[in-house]
Amino acid sequence: MASFYIKTNRVFNSVRKYSWMFVPLVAFGGLWFPKLGLLIIPLMLTLAVMAFLKGKYWCGNICPHGSLFDFIIMPRGANRKIPAFMKHKLMAAAVFTWFMYMMISRLIKVFAIYGSASFLDKLGYIFVMNYLVVTIVGTILAFSISPRAWCNFCPMGTLEILTYKLGKLLRLNRKTDAKVTIASKEMCHTCGKCSRVCPMQLTPYLEFSEKNQFDNEACIRCSTCVHNCPAGILSLSNESEALRLKEETDIDGYRERRKIAASISQIRKLTGDVNEYTFKMIKPKKLDYKPGQFILVKISEQPKMFRAYSISSCKKDGTEVKVSVKYTPGGFGSQILFDTFKEGDLVELEGPMGKELVVNKNSDNFLLVAGGIGITPFVPVAGDIVKNSNNEKNVKLVYGVNRAKELIYDDHFSTLQSQSSKFEYIKVVANDKDWSGKRGFVTDVIKELNLKGYKVYMCGPKPMINASLKVLHGAGVEPENIYYESA
Repeated sequence: MASFYIKTNRVFNSVRKYSWMFVPLVAFGGLWFPKLGLLIIPLMLTLAVMAFLKGKYWCGNICPHGSLFDFIIMPRGANRKIPAFMKHKLMAAAVFTWFMYMMISRLIKVFAIYGSASFLDKLGYIFVMNYLVVTIVGTILAFSISPRAWCNFCPMGTLEILTYKLGKLLRLNRKTDAKVTIASKEMCHTCGKCSRVCPMQLTPYLEFSEKNQFDNEACIRCSTCVHNCPAGILSLSNESEALRLKEETDIDGYRERRKIAASISQIRKLTGDVNEYTFKMIKPKKLDYKPGQFILVKISEQPKMFRAYSISSCKKDGTEVKVSVKYTPGGFGSQILFDTFKEGDLVELEGPMGKELVVNKNSDNFLLVAGGIGITPFVPVAGDIVKNSNNEKNVKLVYGVNRAKELIYDDHFSTLQSQSSKFEYIKVVANDKDWSGKRGFVTDVIKELNLKGYKVYMCGPKPMINASLKVLHGAGVEPENIYYESA
């Protein structure tokens, strides 16, 4: 089984990337030059003030130990589930109390020699030793359990939470307190990606408040979930910004989202690594959807997780829908679907959802661009445009794969092309010495086309989308005429 937690890039600014250098300077350099420990004093004061205004922002964006754990250790260490006891408030309280007791008792002894030549050295040494303990323990936990295991009960993290609580109590941080915010809960795929990449192993997607904010005080505001959200609907926003987003976000295409009970009536292998799943509706008995929309398939109950898949076809009476799933080695969702889903199984779905690939038929010219499994939504889309529009419509489908054997629904589109003069099907293969057709990438084909007056719809891997966007913009296609979704 693929690991639930994902090692993903958590370095988004130069401070966070290089602040780890402070750790060996103080923790080890301080053993020879104890006064270096005095640098911890302004660090603690800055941390406390920042926490008052922004919660645990310091932990996720500036903290030298956090930088060490994320940038240096994460690529080399483990990424296991953090034990529950390490995340318990009693654990944090006990470690905080012990650290404060040890530090204060030592400070009392040192201040007894205030004014002596050795005072500053001995004072600095107290902070050096505390910092060294944190470095050793935190590093061991980062290598053996998870990069941010220590951060769940770090005394400075507890100090931040206490200071943050004071800021909330006095209502002085409402404008500065930027939390993880979802633009619309209706648009969430419930995929759990935000939880899988979270350094603190929190579950934002299950805990958004009525104000669409993640209020968990353990959140370190590192933006990892924001950068990795497949739906692109997360941000760091204060309360007023969150309420504005909630009001302004267009949820057209998501209003009809509902829970669906279904059964798997058929599993058909399309290629060596692509299966087509047919779901028969049970409750409600039929699905009303627009070509280009997708549904969510529940893959796990604990934790609750779904995967989003484009609908490749829907029975005319709406009683059955089909989705295509590509097996990805190490892929959490596809591995569950391929290994555990069987014909006859009862499943939970949600949907229909999406508007990005729902075609506006007011245009006469359409370019559909697909890469790999991204061809799936265009099965119903192309058929709908060709069969249910006037004869003046002009539809081009550019479909790119690495090897010819990866082409799916090839017969469907070839048949559609033979039946309609307004549909052109262009296949392009990147790496296949036996392929006699067009070679290269979808961008190579796009460059050859005159796209004046075209609406463009794309679905495929992010690199394909990004490369195609550059070509389209260079060809003069206006951004408002480009719609896309990553497969």
